[in-house]
Amino acid sequence: MRRIAIVTGGTRGIGRAIAEALHAEGYKVAAVYASNQAAAEAFQLQTGIPVYQWDVSDFAACQQGIARVEAELGPVAVLVNNAGITRDVMLHKMTLEQWQAVINTNLSSLFNMCRPVIEGMRERGFGRIINISSVNGQKGQAGQTNYSAAKAGELGFTRALAMENARKGITVNAICPGYIETDMVKAMPAEIVNERILPQILSGRLGQPEEIARCALFLASEQAGYITGATLSVNGGQYMV
Repeated sequence: MRRIAIVTGGTRGIGRAIAEALHAEGYKVAAVYASNQAAAEAFQLQTGIPVYQWDVSDFAACQQGIARVEAELGPVAVLVNNAGITRDVMLHKMTLEQWQAVINTNLSSLFNMCRPVIEGMRERGFGRIINISSVNGQKGQAGQTNYSAAKAGELGFTRALAMENARKGITVNAICPGYIETDMVKAMPAEIVNERILPQILSGRLGQPEEIARCALFLASEQAGYITGATLSVNGGQYMV
């Protein structure tokens, strides 16, 4: 039986690469997006992967969206929490809205998405939860107290949920990408990338979304059943822990 996978932020960037990799491996994939309808429709047309729209920072929306996915595709076996935003600014200039927007979308969304699926996974004795964190959740980054706090929080959430569910056949792991060649990074000024970021990366290049997708595909597989509570750093040697 084909397993059902949900990928949030699944129509662009890293999420798109993960959704496509899972789809190619035979999973039934639901790609969740927040607002860019044009990109979502183009993605669905190009890949044949169904798309669903809801706000992952809204618990009720997640409940309703997941219920629809399960009614249309089947019970969720794999959940990839990839959706995330940035609102970069130094803390002394940060607004409450900028703080809350990032915390709610990047961190609270893990509760909002995991809570509606975890009981079913426990009952069925199988589940794969993969949280996409960040190198900046491991090391911090000036101008990103909100983002770094959220991404570090994801790592604690991952380990605690892994402890709670290891004996139920459910693994919970995190991937911490470094700087990946996505729209978010491409939007950065070239001089910042070339003069400040690339010199920190031992491999001397940005990562590709497909390199993160291959990691997620492995963690979703049967072969990764003995890996849980782990953090996989994929950053080209920028930061080693």
